[in-house]
Amino acid sequence: MSKKRKISLSEEELVLALRNREKIAIEALYDMYSSSLYGVISRIIIDTATAEDVLQETFVKIWHSFSSYSTEKGRLFTWMVNIARNLSIDKIRSKDFKNQNKNQELENNVTSIDEQRSTVYKPELLGIKELVETLKPDQKAILDLVYFKGYTHVEAAEELAVPLGTVKTRLRMAIQQLRKHFN
Repeated sequence: MSKKRKISLSEEELVLALRNREKIAIEALYDMYSSSLYGVISRIIIDTATAEDVLQETFVKIWHSFSSYSTEKGRLFTWMVNIARNLSIDKIRSKDFKNQNKNQELENNVTSIDEQRSTVYKPELLGIKELVETLKPDQKAILDLVYFKGYTHVEAAEELAVPLGTVKTRLRMAIQQLRKHFN
């Protein structure tokens, strides 16, 4: 039984292959980004099976909506992370997901908590953790709630007991600070 070799392309090669709808593009996309995207998704969705489903939905959406990606607007990875994050948030806000979670047995909840503790998400491999650490504590707190835990701005304001305008201002300032590292 031989192990399949992972495909790795440069970002330019990958973008070109995706634009041309080449089979190698989806394989390379999965090989190169599945673990990172799963890390983003599993920070929002605790249930492993649901997180894996959302990962697959993410790749399908990337494939079908690639024509909307523009290299002028940002890096491919950033665009894909936003898709993964948005699909994850949509999933946990969906009525079906909420009803499913209400009906889980106690045993499933214990398993879910155990799985949550062993989830592997290593933002330090992407350099994100170090960049976020450069932010002010109030900016880090809001960024964590909104981008990593899927809170709405209103929910973040309630959680932190600050006005909604303050949340939006701090979030905007945090993003501006982080952008400085990419320009």
